[in-house]
Amino acid sequence: MDIVSKEARLRIMASIRSKNTKPERVVRSMLHRMGFCFRLHRADLPGRPDIVLPKHRKVIFVHGCFWHQHRSCPLASSPGTNIEYWKPKLAGNVQRDMRNRRRLRKLGWASLAVWECQMRDAERLKKIRVCKFGD
Repeated sequence: MDIVSKEARLRIMASIRSKNTKPERVVRSMLHRMGFCFRLHRADLPGRPDIVLPKHRKVIFVHGCFWHQHRSCPLASSPGTNIEYWKPKLAGNVQRDMRNRRRLRKLGWASLAVWECQMRDAERLKKIRVCKFGD
């Protein structure tokens, strides 16, 4: 049983953003400070990557741990209600992510997934070497 009304749940779900999320803005700010030039949400690339570094032929996906089911992450918990809907929905997200990364690799692009939980540890986030991933 859900602890909020159906109307409240609809408002909550409608307020969840798919672009320009706080984790995405954190990564963009870090890249900007590091001197990288990038584009956002290029529709001509598989998966419409959150951040595209055209000069380096690299893309970054900033994933929410729940929505993209980050393995071994407490933020990726399974919902307790409406399991018939959520289980295939979340599994489909994971499959689509893998499919898009394969397609990008075939097109000559390297990809990196940065997870929402990594935003909580600034030092760990700084260690991600954007120029080196996928090489």
